[in-house]
Amino acid sequence: MIVDVWNSFRRLPVWVQIWVVLVLVPMNLVPLAFLGAPMGGWVAALSVGGMALNLPIMVAVRGFSRSMALPHLVLWTPLVVLVIWLLASGTATGGYATMLILLLIIDLISLAFDINDARLWVKGDRDAH
Repeated sequence: MIVDVWNSFRRLPVWVQIWVVLVLVPMNLVPLAFLGAPMGGWVAALSVGGMALNLPIMVAVRGFSRSMALPHLVLWTPLVVLVIWLLASGTATGGYATMLILLLIIDLISLAFDINDARLWVKGDRDAH
């Protein structure tokens, strides 16, 4: 099963592999370093949760599929709202604010792709890559 997931990941376009490994996953783990910040626990739970819920999907389909967009949409949409509120209200400052800005940009980019992936999944594109 692990080999199947790995092979599925390697079949993704190279730019997607780079995005996932060097940008998306690391950035969504960074909130764990800010658990003590205002709403830091919520930010971390939503951020990490959006990724963690993909693990059972990868196991079930034995690889990467468009269905992996669904946990992102469910958890990262409220995350984006929370981050915007924290930034707009001035609640987040310093390094925490900088991290939230980067997280917001990266997750908004991801959500743009996720909307299309979810649409294609609903239309029947359900195979693992």
